[in-house]
Amino acid sequence: MSRSAHPAGPRHADVLTEGHYSAPPADLNALDPKVWAQTVERDADGVVTVGGMAVTRLAEEYGTPAYVLDEADFRARARAWRTAFGTDADVFYAGKAFLSRAVVRWLDEEGLNLDVCSGGELATALSAGMPADRVAFHGNNKSPEEIERAVRAGVGRIVLDSFQEIVRVAHIAQSLGVRQRVQIRITVGVEAHTHEFIATAHEDQKFGIPLAGGQAAEAVRRALQLDGLEVIGIHSHIGSQIFDMSGFEVAAHRVVGLLKDIRDEHGVELPEIDLGGGLGIAYTSDDDPREPHEIAKALTEIVTRECEGARLRTPRISVEPGRAIVGPTAFTLYEVGTVKPLDGLRTYVSVDGGMSDNIRTALYDAEYSVALVSRASDAESMLVRVVGKHCESGDIVVKDAFLPGDLAPGDLIAVPATGAYCRSMASNYNHVLRPPVVAVRDGEARVIVRRETEEDLLRLDVG
Repeated sequence: MSRSAHPAGPRHADVLTEGHYSAPPADLNALDPKVWAQTVERDADGVVTVGGMAVTRLAEEYGTPAYVLDEADFRARARAWRTAFGTDADVFYAGKAFLSRAVVRWLDEEGLNLDVCSGGELATALSAGMPADRVAFHGNNKSPEEIERAVRAGVGRIVLDSFQEIVRVAHIAQSLGVRQRVQIRITVGVEAHTHEFIATAHEDQKFGIPLAGGQAAEAVRRALQLDGLEVIGIHSHIGSQIFDMSGFEVAAHRVVGLLKDIRDEHGVELPEIDLGGGLGIAYTSDDDPREPHEIAKALTEIVTRECEGARLRTPRISVEPGRAIVGPTAFTLYEVGTVKPLDGLRTYVSVDGGMSDNIRTALYDAEYSVALVSRASDAESMLVRVVGKHCESGDIVVKDAFLPGDLAPGDLIAVPATGAYCRSMASNYNHVLRPPVVAVRDGEARVIVRRETEEDLLRLDVG
């Protein structure tokens, strides 16, 4: 295969782009450990390996596109969060980031709890053997059927999201002879520095009951009066992909203020506070996420300080990392199909996947890194936009990045940090088949979510 450099497209460090990069990295073959799973490296031949397996072999055996997940990295991150918070706090993995039965088993083995937000996620958790009392059930519009299943299963907590849901859960629990443990989700008016669609604590959005105007206090007042409910705490979540802890400090101050008001009015000190998740990861080299032990120390100090000021016993803290655990553990492996230089602009690199396996760039204007992984290259860099195969101009995987100028059809490239929200938000747009999830560990690979087939698509089409 010819790998001659393409004659068109900018290649110089003074190119300013509308995306993340303004200059090419010094070494296109280098793999920044901040954005890649911990066992990812290049072998002596320049081929990228993960868990001791070459990506070329993975592509041959499992095809492309494929989500490749470093199991050892996942387990290590889960363990780090569990260790950081210790036995006096609870870590609930947010299943919406990515969930499969294999992941549920890993979480169980590593001592984490699980947060689900739909009947399907609950079914996955229970089918994989996660003890129901270590499951939290979220959602802003849980159906009566979902609530009944959760109560019957004995989930450890249900997070109440509205006045209607307070009554709904209480009625179902009482009819089943159960006193269901619940938390009440409030919105505290703190808007995290994130995309509008993933900021979840300002008042003008669908989640939670506003603290403003006394609505949250009224929700607690009503819940405490219902025999079917055991109110164990308050839940707050301020957004996603957060690096700045100051938002948590303001949120904790307001939540503890509510706990004080509850104590003063009802004589009850609620024993738990859930600060949600949303901690950021590194998608590019410029991102600088905190380590779990730093986050645990900061959150514990914030809550302790606020409770001491309010003369409250410090409640048990819960957190819900999802992206922060699974996001960095996986990359998406693609094969290059076409390379199209646009003179004076950039080169478009089309791959065999796209927005059906990663909608985040189109949905959130997310930024990603990308690397040539089937070989090393000493060619001069070129500015590229990595795009998919879908009939949609917004089908962009990586807006702007640099790849070697000798990139050619048949090369394998990989986009790191795609473990969260890529497979879980994948679609069949254009009837494209969703990729498999391949877990790699200690030189062995196995499929934990198989690739869809045309038979799968047609099986649902009953027309």
